[in-house]
Formats: sequence, structure tokens, C-alpha cells
Amino acid sequence: MSGTAERDEQFLRLSFAVARRSLSNGNHPFGCIVVDADGRVLIETENGYMPDHDATAHAERLAATQACRTLSREVLAEATLYSSAEPCAMCAGAIYWAGIGRVVYGLSEHRLRGITGDHPENPTLDLPCREVFASGQRSTEVVGPMLEGEAEALHDGVWSR
Repeated sequence: MSGTAERDEQFLRLSFAVARRSLSNGNHPFGCIVVDADGRVLIETENGYMPDHDATAHAERLAATQACRTLSREVLAEATLYSSAEPCAMCAGAIYWAGIGRVVYGLSEHRLRGITGDHPENPTLDLPCREVFASGQRSTEVVGPMLEGEAEALHDGVWSR
């Protein structure tokens, strides 16, 4: 395994830990981190659905907002956002507008939709983030799905009503 793949797995598993923390804090099991080119974790965000039932408070969107407010364009262009699940269309748009240069995710949006079904708190879009990024004027590298079985396990029992 190459150094990049090992690094990606290490940081992706850290996003899984953030997702587990999100669930223990009463939110949906999604988490992400933003890491700079030198491997420093700059941002960690959990899903923020509760307490306000904010359906736009996805971990990735919250991270993109924080990144815009706190990091330079140069840092963002070289940064990687690691997410427990593939960024939805909304989050991919936020990542794009923030200028984050790379995304690595665990669970695919397609597989997530199969897990969540028609749950009213997660009407999952089956639109790959690669398609959202490909429609932009700046390239965003995407790696994933990766460690998808581990990522899927974060959702065990969560979406049954």
C-alpha cells in the first residue's frame, strides 16, 4: 500500500471517529475533518442536525463554512476533506465554493440511500459528488468510496423507525 493510501485510510478512520461522536451526541452518524498538505488536522465537524432539526447542517457543509472563515485560499486548495460518507450535492457545492482541493470519502451516496431508504430525516440524493465537481470550473480530486464496510457499520440500526 502506498503512503498516500495509508495516510488516506488513517484520516478517513479519524472522520469515522468524529461520526461516532456525532451519534453519541444525538446527531446522525456523519463526520468529517479537513487536513492540510502537511497532515495537520485543521477542522473537525460532526453532523449538526440537532437540536434545531437543521437539515442543512451536514458535517461537510459545516466544515466548508468554517474553512472559508478561517483558512486562506492557498491552504484550502492544498487541503483534503475526509468524510465518513460521500458529500451530497449540497455539500459538494459548499466544498467546491470553499476551494477545498481534494475529497476522500467512505460510504458512497448510492449505498447510503440503500441504508436510509425513505427515512424523513435523510432523503438521500443519489448524485455522485464527482458529477457536481465535474460541472465546476476548478478541479476537485475525489477518492472513494474507501473503507466502505467500516463506513457503513456507523449506520447500523440508525435509520430503522
